[in-house]
Amino acid sequence: TPHSFDLQVCLCYLILLSISLVASTYGPQQRAQKTGDILLGGLFPIHFGVASKDQDLAARPESTECVRYNFRGFRWLQAMIFAIEEINNSSNLLPNITLGYRIFDTCNTVSKALEATLSFVAQNKIDSLNLDEFCNCTGNIPSTIAVVGASGSGVSTSVANLLSLFYIPQISYASSSRLLSNKNQFKSFMRTIPSDEYQATAMADIIEYFQWNWVIAIASDDEYGRPGIEKFENEMLERDICIHLNELISQYFDEADVKGLADRIENSTSKIIVVFASGPDIEPLVKEMVRRNITDRIWLASEAWAISSLIAKPEYLDVMGGTIGFALRAGHILGYREFLQQVHPKTSPHNEFVREFWEETFNCYLEDSPRNKVSENGSTNFRPLCTGEEDITSVETPYLDFTHLRISYNIYVAVYAIAHALQDILTCTPGKGLFANNSCADIRRVEAWQVLKQLRHLNFTNSMGERVSFDDGNELSGNYTIINWHRSPEDGSVVFKEVGYHNMLGKKAQLVIDKSKILWNGYLTEVPFSNCSEDCEPGTRKGIIESMPTCCFECTECSDGEYSDHKDASVCTKCPNNSWSNGNHTSCFLKEIEFLSWTEPFGIALAFLAVLGIFLTAFVMGVFVRFRNTPIVKAANRELSYLLLFSLICCFSSSLIFIGEPQDWTCRMRQPAFGVSFVLCISCILVKTNRVLLVFEAKIPTSVHRKWWGLNLQFLLVFLFTFVQVMISVVWLYNAPPSSCENHDIDEIIFITCNEGSMMALGFLIGYTCLLAAVCFFFAFKSRKLPENFTEAKFITFSMLIFFIVWISFVPAYFSTYGKFVSAVEVIAILASSFSLLACIFFNKVYILLLKPSRNTIEEVRCSTAAHAFKVAAKATLRHSSASRKRSSSVGASSGSSPSSSISLKNNDNESDSPASQRRGQRPRVSFGSGTVTLSLSFEEARKNSMSL
Repeated sequence: TPHSFDLQVCLCYLILLSISLVASTYGPQQRAQKTGDILLGGLFPIHFGVASKDQDLAARPESTECVRYNFRGFRWLQAMIFAIEEINNSSNLLPNITLGYRIFDTCNTVSKALEATLSFVAQNKIDSLNLDEFCNCTGNIPSTIAVVGASGSGVSTSVANLLSLFYIPQISYASSSRLLSNKNQFKSFMRTIPSDEYQATAMADIIEYFQWNWVIAIASDDEYGRPGIEKFENEMLERDICIHLNELISQYFDEADVKGLADRIENSTSKIIVVFASGPDIEPLVKEMVRRNITDRIWLASEAWAISSLIAKPEYLDVMGGTIGFALRAGHILGYREFLQQVHPKTSPHNEFVREFWEETFNCYLEDSPRNKVSENGSTNFRPLCTGEEDITSVETPYLDFTHLRISYNIYVAVYAIAHALQDILTCTPGKGLFANNSCADIRRVEAWQVLKQLRHLNFTNSMGERVSFDDGNELSGNYTIINWHRSPEDGSVVFKEVGYHNMLGKKAQLVIDKSKILWNGYLTEVPFSNCSEDCEPGTRKGIIESMPTCCFECTECSDGEYSDHKDASVCTKCPNNSWSNGNHTSCFLKEIEFLSWTEPFGIALAFLAVLGIFLTAFVMGVFVRFRNTPIVKAANRELSYLLLFSLICCFSSSLIFIGEPQDWTCRMRQPAFGVSFVLCISCILVKTNRVLLVFEAKIPTSVHRKWWGLNLQFLLVFLFTFVQVMISVVWLYNAPPSSCENHDIDEIIFITCNEGSMMALGFLIGYTCLLAAVCFFFAFKSRKLPENFTEAKFITFSMLIFFIVWISFVPAYFSTYGKFVSAVEVIAILASSFSLLACIFFNKVYILLLKPSRNTIEEVRCSTAAHAFKVAAKATLRHSSASRKRSSSVGASSGSSPSSSISLKNNDNESDSPASQRRGQRPRVSFGSGTVTLSLSFEEARKNSMSL
């Protein structure tokens, strides 16, 4: 109807009017704008901040004024315009398609950035109303299909939250915060700069490389500084490096806050300051440090301010000289230099920022400029009028510093990424597209979400031959150039000297630094010291100081047996078992191995005594064999004497097993050999002594005595006594065999000794020997008054006393000594006991046999036997007479005196003269008053029995 037609026309007119207003007037008034078929948005920090002004709301609030012109920011803006014009002039990329742009100044603040972002999303919101059914009103005013920016991570975070609502793709060229890697939160955000995840690791690697462990960490109080320094703290913790101060900074800090931070830095003992912040945020602190002239600090700069023109000023170099910074890898843009030099207010009608740039560069004002009279701080500032003939190349500003194109190249790549995504849409083949039913988007009516979809599948090669893609989870590799701030010798300006690089190869980092190129504090070549404590020299370790960080420590000398061979050792390393630490505890040396050696003087002396004992014993045995048929040898029980001498040879020989390096077989052999040898020796002495004692105490020796105390029984007893010791040894060797072992009780010496296996078994072995010796001592003491020709009772008693003294002393000596001296003590005990037995029992007889042969006769033996018999008979008569007197007195005998008794020793002359008497030998008779007892010792029988006594 006519009425409805008029309504449509009216509505369409209103919409066109609103859209034209949005397109032309909404957003900040200062902008760079050029129309085209497809519109790209741009956000750049043309100013470093905004003027702080209190709004009392007494009148309508005014827009906040941006202050402090950023020449680098304007150069970045020019990079976007250059890339767009280059694409528009290209016949291969987006032919017949013209790209336009709308670029705003963020003033490095969130509020200004959001104000500009709203102008981007407003047109997209109107397009989403789908008003085509009423009128074709959107054909001439395209919506923004992608945004390049912003620079700061904090600004980009806020912008990304808004653009993600409308799925408008955003490609940042300088926002490196690791929080922006969260694709779930920032669905449409992409970037052409590496994440701070890699930069924090690179900073930690440099600190570790120069062996610093005491640093100051400062971060901007925004989404760039806080996540970056948090990652840096984690890296420090993994490397056991301490952060003394952890502070936040902002360009909006009060003067008191900045001075307080400077005070804490000045009072800190740390010399390294790590800063995760942008140039405007760190500038107030740097100014305060320069004012105080604090020149003994080394600054470690993140890429956000490593080459910032705000900080890299000649007047700051006394404090900031020697700064180590991270810079992005530079790229090359062909023709970009000439484009920058062609800038002029008259030739740039679409770029309103050129007018301010021209005024700030030449310190003049253009006609109709609002900045001709009032300066940024509100004071009157009259500038001369710009002529328009100024030469841009005659003035040195950061704008023309294109020696290292880093951020500018990132912007260039971002624009080309959008262009390649549009090219893929333009060349899409129906049925092979990315959209529903494999359809393709219409390049003339392309929407932001379609560009976002295409960007996520983008994969192209940039001008440097690098692959660029924005798929999920894909981040650019963290490759950084490491720079060092030098002072130019020509004009004193700041020179960024490349001194190394840090590359991420997968999950591994590669750090390369040329120390010879670094100037610390601007002129020093020695690496500064920044540790909480002095380095601990080799031979010491780091000791914990209570209530202090782990990086603060005291140097403690390593304990004996431990060493450290490098500086700042956390723990001392224990030397191997066969080694010991030297005096400085810097290394270990092999311990000296000791045992009772054949070659050392002590071992030689003991071996000599043992061999001497063997030869002396063999000599005595030879003498006994030579004089085996003489009365002295026969009276000493010849066969048992031979066995006794053999056992002594075994005793002396067993001591030799204790000398030399202990082996398992020697350890198992030496104690049983010693024990069996001594038991055999003492058993012979015991049997011989006891037999004589029993014979002499028997009033009438009968054939029974002679039968039971013959040689067979004597050897049987010796065998039984020895067999017990053999069984003790067998049980010992079976259950707990001794073995050689190393004794490390002494620090610098390894004693090779024998582990006896069972000290109880050794106790039984020695205890049994001592028990036999005690019995032997008892019988020897009891028979000490028998004829000396038959027994050496006094000498045996003395030898047993020596034996007990030696072995009683041996027990405490054995358990109180160590190492080779344990074996030496036992050898000495064996030799002392053996020599005492040999000397006491045999030397007297050898003396008679060799030097006093006159005493080696039958008559001598008879005489001593008769004398002993007379003494025994006399004692018996006295006891008998005393008993008779007692009986007489008890029965009241009439006589006043007891009968006289006479003791007479008579020899039967007849028997003596008779041949039979001569064959049987003389039989002394002892008379006891009324009777006579004949004590008979038959030497004939003794001859037959080889003088078994």
